[in-house]
Amino acid sequence: MPPSFLFRRVAPLATLAVLAACAEVGPNYKAPTPDWNPTSWFAPSKPAPKEVISEPVEKPIDPQWWTVFHDAELTSLEKRLADANLDVRTAALRLSQSRASFGVTRADLFPTVDGNASYLRQRLPPQGVLGLLPSPSAGNTASVQTGSAALGPGATSANGLGGLGGVPSTSSPSSSSLFQPFGLYQYGFDASWELDLWGRVRRNVEGAASSLDAAADAQRDTLLTALAEMARDYVQLRGVQRNIETTQRNLDIAKQSLQLTQQRASGGVTTDLDVANAAAQVETVASQMPTLRAQEAQIINAIAFLIGQPPHSMVAELSVPHPIPPVPPTIPVGLPSELARRRPDIRQAEAQLHTATADVGVAVADFYPRVTLSGSVGMQAIAARYLGSWYDAGTYAFGPSISLPIFEGGRLNRMLELRTQQQKEAAVTYQRTVLNALHEVDNSLTAYQAEQQRRNRLEQAVVQNRRAVKLAQDRYVQGVADFLSVLTAEQNLLAAEQMLTDSVTNVSTDLVQIYKALGGGWESEMPDKPLLPEKGGSLIDNLM
Repeated sequence: MPPSFLFRRVAPLATLAVLAACAEVGPNYKAPTPDWNPTSWFAPSKPAPKEVISEPVEKPIDPQWWTVFHDAELTSLEKRLADANLDVRTAALRLSQSRASFGVTRADLFPTVDGNASYLRQRLPPQGVLGLLPSPSAGNTASVQTGSAALGPGATSANGLGGLGGVPSTSSPSSSSLFQPFGLYQYGFDASWELDLWGRVRRNVEGAASSLDAAADAQRDTLLTALAEMARDYVQLRGVQRNIETTQRNLDIAKQSLQLTQQRASGGVTTDLDVANAAAQVETVASQMPTLRAQEAQIINAIAFLIGQPPHSMVAELSVPHPIPPVPPTIPVGLPSELARRRPDIRQAEAQLHTATADVGVAVADFYPRVTLSGSVGMQAIAARYLGSWYDAGTYAFGPSISLPIFEGGRLNRMLELRTQQQKEAAVTYQRTVLNALHEVDNSLTAYQAEQQRRNRLEQAVVQNRRAVKLAQDRYVQGVADFLSVLTAEQNLLAAEQMLTDSVTNVSTDLVQIYKALGGGWESEMPDKPLLPEKGGSLIDNLM
């Protein structure tokens, strides 16, 4: 095959390939600008109250934001969570699926080349297709010989049949020789490539890439949610354990009061009514312990679930009481302008908008012709000895094909309308996600300040209630007050101390909510692959 022959035929196809990279129909994606972009988290007309001792400041957020609590156990749990949490691992697997899907879509940019080889043993029946041909007698023997000689001894068409239906030529064709069984050997390569003249394939790849970004941000969102849930459960566990200690301390006070009334009753100073009231107070306080113990066990199990552990596996590690993690004097919250780039749900919504915009381009490109280059080259012969000779067995075919939609019953118009409306919905969803994020941040900051004020008031209430209990007990011993005042003072003290514990817990959980609303820090070190156990007999291990 002379080079000039190839050049004359390949040059036009190369020109089309160059043109394929020159046009993309449909809208080009442009990153949206949120309608709401505050310059500060804090309203200048509302300074922080004097009672607030922990204030947000516009400084960079540490990606490991839970370290602001300075709790070694919490830090250890958070580090284990990223590798062991099943939701995070599921999101990682979905991200891997998105990577594979992107690779499948991206493959459409390149030509496809397939190799093939076959052997076929065939016999043509006398009353089949060849039965329609004239009999090779005196009147047409020459024409049959001429046609067979022109095709050559190994000539076939692209579909494996040549000459008279792929029958091998003979020196003296006859009715019997035409219908003898014969073998056909074939091997070669087929190739095809769609010239992306209007950017349909590139828009598909663009949409797949943005879907991959959305999957990555969904993983970040799952991790952020799990990290916040772990911090919240841990703080609540310490709060319940403090309530257990508070209840036990008040139970001891109630038992002392019962002992005092029993002594006074035995001396005839008071009546059995005071003894009954004191005994009832002891049982009332003691009745709260089973509920608190159940709450403690449930929260420990919740923490174990977050790191992929069975029930009761964390009891030894977490049942020893520790203080409620305190909040620091200042908490970095970053700048409002960073929120859209940090919160994974906003980034995911933006990526989904990008995908919807690319889908519009695909729908527009469907209105245009599709040009596909296809070709094949191979060897085909009725005898294996001819397969090494290009002259005897070589075959090739190549050329473009064009497909133009003419009548689709309105399908293309409706598809374009569908993709356009989906793009508009994605844009509204993005704006809603941004607005919701701003509201969550503002509400969490407000709740954080308000709960600190409530905590400070409850601290004073506890101080006064403790003083009231002591005064009531002294007056009761002196005989100037009845036992009802002691009972009321003890009940008020228990309620105040429990409310204070709940408020201290809420302050710390509100801080967790602030960081969750802010999108955490920038998780630059994300689990890149599904994190599965190296060895074991789990279901996932068996599937992998």
